[in-house]
Order: sequence, then C-alpha cells, then structure tokens
Amino acid sequence: MTPYQNIPTLQQRNFSLVLGAIAGFLGTIPMTIFMLAMHRFLPKWQRYALPPQKITEELADRADLEKHMNKPQMFGATLVSHFGYGSAMGVLYYFVSRSLSLPPLLKGVLFGLVVWSASYLGLLPALSISTSADEEPARRNVLMIAAHIVWGSTTGMVADILRI
Repeated sequence: MTPYQNIPTLQQRNFSLVLGAIAGFLGTIPMTIFMLAMHRFLPKWQRYALPPQKITEELADRADLEKHMNKPQMFGATLVSHFGYGSAMGVLYYFVSRSLSLPPLLKGVLFGLVVWSASYLGLLPALSISTSADEEPARRNVLMIAAHIVWGSTTGMVADILRI
C-alpha cells in the first residue's frame, strides 16, 4: 500500500464537488417550498418579498437590468440565483462536512445555520445587498432560520446518500 492510495484523484474530487452541488440544489427544493408556505403565516405587514427575491432585485438593479425585466423574468432570475446559491453552498458543504465526524443530519443542520449567519449577518449587509438580519422582524428571522435548517438537513442527508 502506497501513501497516496487514500488521496482522491482529481476526477474523483471533481465528481464529489458535482455531488455536493446536487445535494445543495436538492436541499433548496424543500427550503423554497417551506419559505413560500410559511410566508403566508407572517403578519400582513411582514409579508414583503422574501430574501431571494429582494437580493435578486437588488443585484438586477445594480447591473441596470431590473428595468428591462418583467415579473416572470424576475421570478425566473430569483429561482436561478436561489438554486445557484444553494448549489454553491452544497459544494462548500462538501469541503466542510468531510472534516466533521457528526451524523449527517446534524452536520447539515449546523452548516445550514452557518450559511444563514454568514449570509444574513455578514456577507449581504457587508455588500449592502440587504439589511442585517438583526434589523428584520423576529418572525421573519425565525422563518429564514427554519428554512436554512430545512436546507441543511436535506443537503446533509442527500450528501450522505450520495456518499460525498
């Protein structure tokens, strides 16, 4: 046995990254359904656009594209960006999950919470794309945290099934 037998080849690593993206994409499906369903239970004054839509509209405005997009196009762009981000985070999950010796469900939930925290308390406010989560109403934060738990648990379980 050589010392290099346990090191994955580039092809194996690339395939694992694709599987991570698939896990993140599939995790975004129940997350999106959950967000849309629970949005209806918010008080009326909190039923404004959910973060994926707000973020996409802000980025489209910055790129001077928003004025050229109708509602269905903006909805499509929102879905593409939301699922793209979920897939990208699935790839990141591939790297992080390998170093954690926890059950897949717990790894996924913890990672989902890290993604929520890093995105809504760090990255998005730092880039002036959206306000910080601590400026949002508590119920909207609970909805988004729960949605990320749904995403993380699904992503973690799918990743385990795909054995990445």
